Amino acid sequence: MKLHEALHIDLNEINREIESLVTRDKDVPKKSALAQSILELVGSGGKRLRPLMVIVGSRFGPKPAGRRALQLSAAAEFIHAASLIHDDIIDNAELRRGGPALHIKTGVRSAVHVGNYMSARVIELLSKYTGDRNRYVHDLSSVATAQLCLGEYQQMEHAYDYDLTMEQYLEKSRNKTAMLMATCLRVGALSSESTEETADLLYRFGEALGMSFQIQDDLLDFTQSADVLGKPAGSDLRHGQVTLPVLFALQDPALSPAIRKIGSASSTEEVEYVLGLISGSDALARTEQVSQDYLDQASAIVQQLAAYPAHKDLDTLLNYFAGRDR
Repeated sequence: MKLHEALHIDLNEINREIESLVTRDKDVPKKSALAQSILELVGSGGKRLRPLMVIVGSRFGPKPAGRRALQLSAAAEFIHAASLIHDDIIDNAELRRGGPALHIKTGVRSAVHVGNYMSARVIELLSKYTGDRNRYVHDLSSVATAQLCLGEYQQMEHAYDYDLTMEQYLEKSRNKTAMLMATCLRVGALSSESTEETADLLYRFGEALGMSFQIQDDLLDFTQSADVLGKPAGSDLRHGQVTLPVLFALQDPALSPAIRKIGSASSTEEVEYVLGLISGSDALARTEQVSQDYLDQASAIVQQLAAYPAHKDLDTLLNYFAGRDR
């Protein structure tokens, strides 16, 4: 069973709302390259994790989820999709979900324009929610977007930085991935007038899930084939991303010298050799344990929300992120 089915959420309804962000913009002709690029991008796949988390969060308040929750879920996907455009450009990644990345199809300048438009469109959409009662939308339109940009910059700044600390890695992961997921749950909850305490617990739950998710994503670079990943295996290492498995492997004096030799000019053979070294060490098991620790944190938070019927949806998310239902 797919995640949206397990959560009893109509994914088609969310997809229509996402597409409407473009089709209802009178300033963007429907046949324009900009509109077509965005519609193709949002229609290329993806599990819509962030929109689903908005809807789940909205189930923790007394006000029924309605159009507002749908609009917020669409905004969350727009923010995420825009970040992927910028991420691919920064990484010089040629593939996204098994097909050419947007900047490969349109050129970098056009892709940057698309990403910028999507970010601006979200701010325009959310600007209608004004006043103290709707102050939470600031988290989605400003804070999460700013932190995403910061996470992307931190990733670029620390390319091939083998002296990266664990704290820096975790901060980058939090900014790049976990904060938006956490904000989706919190914003969804507050949109249905949940208590601040409940919204804060959901934020902590989403942050823990997001950290585990990013760590698992880092592991895929070493454990999955190019066919599964939709991009060449080992792409993170090739592009200088020092992820948690690399950090753990660097602690081994026998592996560190070979890893530190990897740079932008390294050959495919050199990269594959180091990938093999890391995969054959205990680095992957140690990374898996850190991911599990975050899932355990999330599980403990679910128990604090057991009074809400929707806590079962949190269990569904937890099982999905743990890989049992993926």
